Amino acid sequence: MYHKSPSSRIFNVINISFLILIAIMCIVPMIHVLAVSFSNKAAADANLVSLWPVGFSLEAYKKTMNNPIFLNSLWISLLRTVIGTGITLLITFLAAYPLSKENSEFKGRTVYSWIFVFSMIFNGGLVPFYMVIQKIGLMDSFWVLVLPGAVNTFLVILMLNFFRGIPKELEEAALIDGANHFRTLFSIFLPISMPSIATIALFSMVFHWNSWFDGLLYMNNAKDYPLATFMQTVIIKRDMSTMAMNPQEMATISQTTVRAAQIFIGSAPILIVYPFLQRFFVKGMTLGSVKG
Repeated sequence: MYHKSPSSRIFNVINISFLILIAIMCIVPMIHVLAVSFSNKAAADANLVSLWPVGFSLEAYKKTMNNPIFLNSLWISLLRTVIGTGITLLITFLAAYPLSKENSEFKGRTVYSWIFVFSMIFNGGLVPFYMVIQKIGLMDSFWVLVLPGAVNTFLVILMLNFFRGIPKELEEAALIDGANHFRTLFSIFLPISMPSIATIALFSMVFHWNSWFDGLLYMNNAKDYPLATFMQTVIIKRDMSTMAMNPQEMATISQTTVRAAQIFIGSAPILIVYPFLQRFFVKGMTLGSVKG
């Protein structure tokens, strides 16, 4: 067999070694941040922490979880991710299903498809977009974090291509049994499209969770910032005014450990959700759905 030949074994060793190296490069920074967050002020400020906490302390987490601004930003991001992902999925399903049809079934499909592609390549620019958001009254609103990015053309194309790979016999059988297009979409197409749905959901969740620029642009009050925007002001701008640390706390808590704790807490939700979606990253879900 080819996989037992010397060349294939060498390739497997090189491939596995490379993937292990990449995994280590991804994991080590997170372990370092976690170690810093659990270290004491002196060790963190002296840069003595590597991959294990020095002088174990929970003060950074206590301070972070007692900060109402941080907790409010965390809640806004959670709410934004859940609602935004739900809206994106619904719009993606409703747009991708008709666009996956042939021109003979959906007149003007090509025109609509090119409109989607055109919107992905060209846009009016940041200033006109800001003026539109301002004119329709979305400034300083929670919905300004959700609605402008609700339609993602890349995700629509991804779902469209998956729908086109589903055997037509499934749809024809549903239509013969009296199902309309909505029933066919939600009862036939979506249940066997879990790999694509999981991929789209993960892309949308990561986008909403990590998006910081829109909060900085459209929110005038720091209390309304999503977590990513809050973290940007604390980590990039090094603005610790939102932490409201008194002199006694500054003597025992390091800004470095607090920032590390915030980074880890901000990364944890996506790290927790990903393993549950990973099992759906499987191809060939429609194999065997229709018997010849």
